[in-house]
Amino acid sequence: MLYDAADIEVLEGLAAVRRRPGMWVGSTGERGLHQLVLDVTGRAVNEVLAGGGGRVDVTLTADGGVRVTDDAAGVPFEDTGDGAAPGLEAQLTSLRAGTGPERGPHIAFLGHFDSGLFVANALSGRLTAEARYGGVRHVQEYVRGVAADPPAAAGPATGSGTTVSFWPDTGIFETTRYSFVVLAERFRQVAFLNRGLEMSLTDERPAGGPRKVRFRFPGGVSDFVAALAAETGAGVDPEVIAFEREIPRMAGTLEAALTWHGPAGERLRGFANSLFTREGGTHLDGFRDGVAGAVTDWARGRGLLTAREAGPGAERIGEGLTAIVSVKLEQPEFLGAVRGLLGGAEVRVCVAEAVREQLGGWFEEHPDRAAAIVDRIVRHPHTP
Repeated sequence: MLYDAADIEVLEGLAAVRRRPGMWVGSTGERGLHQLVLDVTGRAVNEVLAGGGGRVDVTLTADGGVRVTDDAAGVPFEDTGDGAAPGLEAQLTSLRAGTGPERGPHIAFLGHFDSGLFVANALSGRLTAEARYGGVRHVQEYVRGVAADPPAAAGPATGSGTTVSFWPDTGIFETTRYSFVVLAERFRQVAFLNRGLEMSLTDERPAGGPRKVRFRFPGGVSDFVAALAAETGAGVDPEVIAFEREIPRMAGTLEAALTWHGPAGERLRGFANSLFTREGGTHLDGFRDGVAGAVTDWARGRGLLTAREAGPGAERIGEGLTAIVSVKLEQPEFLGAVRGLLGGAEVRVCVAEAVREQLGGWFEEHPDRAAAIVDRIVRHPHTP
């Protein structure tokens, strides 16, 4: 069969998303359903983080919908024209409008696609957006991505913020059953990685009554490492080494926490802009380089290693190590469509230098603990 230009169908905007939903959210099953929740919640999280902190509350409603509420400044429906982020109506109706606040090191990626409100709106049978600012509630309704009416004032507002409620289109998705456990674990991670953020998840579906979890971690990644270490069942509060550094050379920040505690084996997790990089990347390579450098420096300075002896490798250093490495970058360079692997050669160099300096400084300030840690690695690498 021959084809010519007349056979080519160009899909754009709303039609493109609704015809090929898997391209935008990964699947029409549970994975894609969760991606919608993460896209809408991600916008709310970034609004809150842009303002220095606050709350995001997510509710799984009894009728199959999702309600996401934040207490940020509130985004007007119309564009302000001052170069700020696009208005809420543009975010809901145009993919080009982006996902909210301008990109920056405070921006968190909750999902691996990060398609924003436009895709969530396009794939919902119904969506309601509410913006609270200037003492007034402004509301707009959508049906399958198309506005039912213009935005309208709907009465006075207490406080500020945005609420987006949506019901995924049952003609597109194979299921509308969200996993409370999956979403709760992701929100817990995001709260660990952003100290100024409080998140809650409420499930109104159970017949026995709602269930709710709330996450807020003032210690950030240090609390994250302590929680991971507790999961090993060692029964002893670990001594967590934690540090944070702004690094202009890589246009971002580094937060890291680590402890040598518990059973053998390495438990190392890396995040880039709050997204779990399951395949690793340059931030984890740099972390391992930095830890190896600090351990080797200390060992040689105390005569545990001679100048001719090679420093311990990653396998020996990783025995019993639990660590979180979180970088937040102005322009993260992910390798692959689903952001599972972080690239950027400069990131590896910068993280390695920072970790070597910070961990080396901790060793100097805590010589007795440093001696126990380094001796275990250098002389007794397999001792639990």
